[in-house]
Amino acid sequence: MQRRIISQFSYSKRVHCQLSPIFFFASRRTLTLGGEGVDDPLYADVPRPCRRKSERKPYPTPMKILIRRAKEEKEARKAQPSRVLEDPPDNGLLVPELIGVAHQVYQAQQSLLLGLRKLIDVIPVQRCRFCFEVHIGHVGHEIRTCTGPKSGFRSSKHVWRKGRVEDVVYFPKCFHLCDRVGKPRVGHDERFNVQRIPAILELCIQAGVDLEKYPTKRRTRPVYCIEGRIVDFEPETEKDEMRRNVEASDLGTKTEEMERNSNSHNPSHFLTHSNNGEEKSLKELSITTLESWFEMISGAKKIMEKYSVKTCGYCPEVQVGPKGHKVRMCKASKHQSRNGLHAWQEATIDDLVGPNYVWHVQDQNRPALDNSLKRYYGKAPAVVELCVQGGAPIPDQYRSMMRLDVVPPDRDEVDLVA
Repeated sequence: MQRRIISQFSYSKRVHCQLSPIFFFASRRTLTLGGEGVDDPLYADVPRPCRRKSERKPYPTPMKILIRRAKEEKEARKAQPSRVLEDPPDNGLLVPELIGVAHQVYQAQQSLLLGLRKLIDVIPVQRCRFCFEVHIGHVGHEIRTCTGPKSGFRSSKHVWRKGRVEDVVYFPKCFHLCDRVGKPRVGHDERFNVQRIPAILELCIQAGVDLEKYPTKRRTRPVYCIEGRIVDFEPETEKDEMRRNVEASDLGTKTEEMERNSNSHNPSHFLTHSNNGEEKSLKELSITTLESWFEMISGAKKIMEKYSVKTCGYCPEVQVGPKGHKVRMCKASKHQSRNGLHAWQEATIDDLVGPNYVWHVQDQNRPALDNSLKRYYGKAPAVVELCVQGGAPIPDQYRSMMRLDVVPPDRDEVDLVA
C-alpha cells in the first residue's frame, strides 16, 4: 500500500514538472508587447499578427445567435409558406434612407483613390517583394516579419520595392449581380460570363447607385417567398418601365448634384487652385483624403447593416448579396473537403476594404525602425499613416494604436530598458 502511494505521488510530481514550463510560457505570452497579448487592455487595439492559414476567421455574430435565427426563419416558413416579404432590401426594393449614403460612399471612394494617387508621388510607399508587408516612408523598416518564400535564408528580412495605390488600400473584387434577389448566386459554369468589380462598388450599386457599365434590375413591387424560394410576380409593362426610367433619371440628377457639391472637396481642386505653396496644398490634400477615408468607412458600415456581405472563412474572397456564389475557386485550408467551395460567413468592414496595417513612424529624420525595438512601435492603417505623414492631424481613434505616448529608446539603450 505504501509503495502504491509513493508511486502515484512520484508520477503526479513528474507530470507537474513536465507541464509547468507550458503554463509558464502561456502566462508569458499574454504579457508580450507586440500585439499578441490578449489579457493586457493597453494593447488590445493594436492589430495582431496574421493568423494561421488553417485557422478560420472569427464569426462577427456568435454561432448561438445564428442558429436561433435559422430556427426562427424555419418556423416562420412552416407557419406561412407563401408570404410577401415586406422589409427591404429582402423584398427586392431599395432602402430609401440608404440611397443617399450609397452615393456618398461612391463619391468618397473615388475621391480617396484620386487623393492617394497624388500623395504617393510625394510620399513614397515601400512594398516587400516576397510578402504583403507595406511601409510608408523613404526607407523601409528593418523589422524581421517577412513570411514570403525563402524568408529563412534572409532571416525574415524584407526586400523593399516601390509600392502602388493598391498596396495602400485593397478593394477585393466580387461578382456583379444584375438581380440580387431573383438570381442571388453565380454558378461555377457562369464564372467567366459574369463581371467582377470591387466589392464596395457592388455594395453601392445594390444600395441605389446606377452606373451604365453595370446594369441592375430595379423593382417597384415586393417579391413573394413561397416555401423558401423567391418568386417575382411583377408584370413587365410599359408603365413600370417608364416608372423605372423616371426613377433612374431622378437618381442621375441626384448624382450630378452630389458631384457638384463634392467639387469643393475634390483633391485635385487643392492641387490646381492652391496659391499658398506646395506644403499647404499637400496638407490640405492629406486632410481631404483622410476625410474621404472616414466617410467611405462609416457609410459602408451603415449600408452593411441592411445589405448582407459574405466572405469566405478561410480566404479573402468576398461576395455582396444575400448568398455567396458557388464558384469552386477556394484554395485555402480544408478546401478539398468542400470541393473547392467557399465557407461563407458574415463579412466585416475589414473584409470589404482591406486597411493593410503598417508600422507607424513618429519621426522621419530618425533611422529606420529597428527589429529589437518593435515592441515600442505602433500601427495604423496605411491610408491613415500616409495622410499623417502628409500633414493631416492624427485621428483620435488611432492615437492609442499608434503608440503616441511611447518614446522608443535608441539602439544602444535597449539593454538598459527593463
